[in-house]
Amino acid sequence: MLVSAFEEHLAAVQQRRGEQDVAVDDAYDALAEAFDRYEAAMDVEHGESLPMLLDEDGDLEEELDELDPHAEEDEDELDDDVVDFDLERE
Repeated sequence: MLVSAFEEHLAAVQQRRGEQDVAVDDAYDALAEAFDRYEAAMDVEHGESLPMLLDEDGDLEEELDELDPHAEEDEDELDDDVVDFDLERE
């Protein structure tokens, strides 16, 4: 069910008829519901969790920041390290 929901969402996006295409919105909702059912089944039947979260109310970024308020600082620090790294070291 989850795989077919992904496929139907992809097809709706590829055939989009404008920014407010109802078919895309419906496919998105169906995909979210299929994901929720799959996630619940994995948890109940197998005690497994998934390595991803749905951003159901659009504030996942804020929720993650609350879990680690220094996350942005850490990202900035890591970005600096990437800039300072010299790949052409002889």
